[in-house]
Amino acid sequence: MAGLPGARGTVISISSAGKTFSVTGWKIGWIMATPELITAIAAVKQFLTFAGGGPFQAGVAAGLGLPDEIFEAQRASLKERRDLLIDGLDAAGFDVIVPDAGYFTVADPAPLGYRDGAELCRQMPGRIGVAAVPVSAFTADDGPNAARMSSLVRFAHCKSAASIREAAERLQKLH
Repeated sequence: MAGLPGARGTVISISSAGKTFSVTGWKIGWIMATPELITAIAAVKQFLTFAGGGPFQAGVAAGLGLPDEIFEAQRASLKERRDLLIDGLDAAGFDVIVPDAGYFTVADPAPLGYRDGAELCRQMPGRIGVAAVPVSAFTADDGPNAARMSSLVRFAHCKSAASIREAAERLQKLH
């Protein structure tokens, strides 16, 4: 959007190493905007962050200089692993919301009889050795979408294909 005519001065582009390089937990990010907007954002940000990932900054800086082919290969690999996870979730009986991008896939276990996603996420590691995060963790308990999202769970597909295949097999045990 920032490249559209007239967008300069009104568009703020924000990203992070976690999103760009699929390195969950690397809390290194960047913002591209006009100097005036950057100054205003920095003034707010300084009161919100107490620690950073200093050791990761050099790695992120090097990564930003990589050729486009690296990112295309990463995109293709994530899509391949996303599709592998989706196939496994489908086979296990989940209703799957197919993401267009990113490294998370949201699925609904309600067709399997699980209406409480948070409870299912607490049970799965001990029961079948698979971890997921309930979507309800990202909603307010009394929010307008809380009831609609209560059964949904989020899986990460930024894992190895072997890990995803194993998880898919283990998810079959939820029947």
